[in-house]
Amino acid sequence: MTAYHAEASDTDGKEVLTWEGFGAASRELASTVATSGFRPDVIVAVARGGLVAAGALAYALGVKLADAMNVEFYTDVATTLPDPVLLAPLLDIESIAGRRVLVVDDVADSGRTMDLVMKILLANGAEVRTAVLYTKPTSVFQVDFVWKQTDAWIVFPWSALPPVV
Repeated sequence: MTAYHAEASDTDGKEVLTWEGFGAASRELASTVATSGFRPDVIVAVARGGLVAAGALAYALGVKLADAMNVEFYTDVATTLPDPVLLAPLLDIESIAGRRVLVVDDVADSGRTMDLVMKILLANGAEVRTAVLYTKPTSVFQVDFVWKQTDAWIVFPWSALPPVV
């Protein structure tokens, strides 16, 4: 599977996030986090989708410690594994005990990936909050900080074009 989805070429009825829109969205989301009073020590991206958003939030919030948890759930458009699965390399879980962690992803679609990540981090003693650019009304996980809710297919700028090969 590649990162590119053919659905990105036809944008009718889809939520399209441009690079410029992403810049504004990430600053607005960071402002929401800052206004809440939550001050993360560490930002953890849910890879791959959350990598770009997590980096933007780390800079916007002035957080220098960042890492990622690699989780596979979607194997193609509207096709998932039975359950989300952690992929190696794994986050050094012991290093987050007692830390304030902001988990960042691009979208909470089903919410099952975020639920898995949260359970792992909370079980290891972190104080955790979550942030996403988008959430879907069907998500089983209630995210702490959300930029926008939609039930449309989202075309992100980082996956809108085919891979460079």
